[in-house]
Amino acid sequence: MNSHSIRQIRSDKIFDVFNYCIMLLVLIIVGYPMYFVIIASFSDPDLVNRGEVLFWPKGFTLLGYQRLFHYPQIVTGYKNTIIYTIVGTVVGVFLTLSAGYAISRRDLFGRRFIILMFTFTLFFNGGLIPTYLLVKSLGLLDTFWVMIIPTAVSVFNVIIAKSFYEGSWIDELIEAARIDGCGDLRFFFMIALPLSVPLIAVMTLFYAVGKWNSFFDALIYLKSPEKYPLQLVLRDILISNQVTMGGAMQDVSDITQRLKTAQLVKYSIMIISSLPILVFYPFVQKYFVKGIMLGAIKG
Repeated sequence: MNSHSIRQIRSDKIFDVFNYCIMLLVLIIVGYPMYFVIIASFSDPDLVNRGEVLFWPKGFTLLGYQRLFHYPQIVTGYKNTIIYTIVGTVVGVFLTLSAGYAISRRDLFGRRFIILMFTFTLFFNGGLIPTYLLVKSLGLLDTFWVMIIPTAVSVFNVIIAKSFYEGSWIDELIEAARIDGCGDLRFFFMIALPLSVPLIAVMTLFYAVGKWNSFFDALIYLKSPEKYPLQLVLRDILISNQVTMGGAMQDVSDITQRLKTAQLVKYSIMIISSLPILVFYPFVQKYFVKGIMLGAIKG
């Protein structure tokens, strides 16, 4: 092995070490705040405020979670959010893959105009008030479908799906399928979809996270508390705790205890609302990079 090869191997090792250090630093910056919220939700608020809780819980307590689950709306909110997420994700993924596949076909009539219209909506929209009036005119206010239909499709995701299907493999398979007498619909459902597992996993993650965290649409369009998603229920709980504390001026010790409880409830709410997505993500994480790269690189 010559000196040039030795220097190259040494420089590669230095580069790897540098990359590992950078990734470790990014992991700490991104991961520690979430870890701190977890340990703070089980710790004494006094110790948290004094900065004594850094790496593990101190003054272990479940008061925040106990107080949180005293609210029966939590169960209703969870149920509603799960339903909105499942239905919204299924509808969104199907429509996205269908639209992405359709505009990826070079023989689609008016393909350029359709792509232009899709792209136009990325930069311009009607605004909040016209959108609200449209939803109202369609009779969707305070209904189940108002959480599904208005945000059913993301144009950004459609463009990703389009890029995925524009890979070289799709043209060759279409020609072979036509020779065997396979139509467009059959090709999409029997060939294109089974070969789109990485893309489906990525789109499922995108839509599931978006639907689970959906808050603003529910705040505007829903009036019935029994239809509220989890995020809106948790918001109301936080507000009610703040209002309750504001009215409790008769005893200093009572005010202090309410402040501690409110802080624990705040941390517990963060965990309760994030836990399902944190559990779901590892199952699709292996497809994430693969799906995006397949949608960005031809060949």
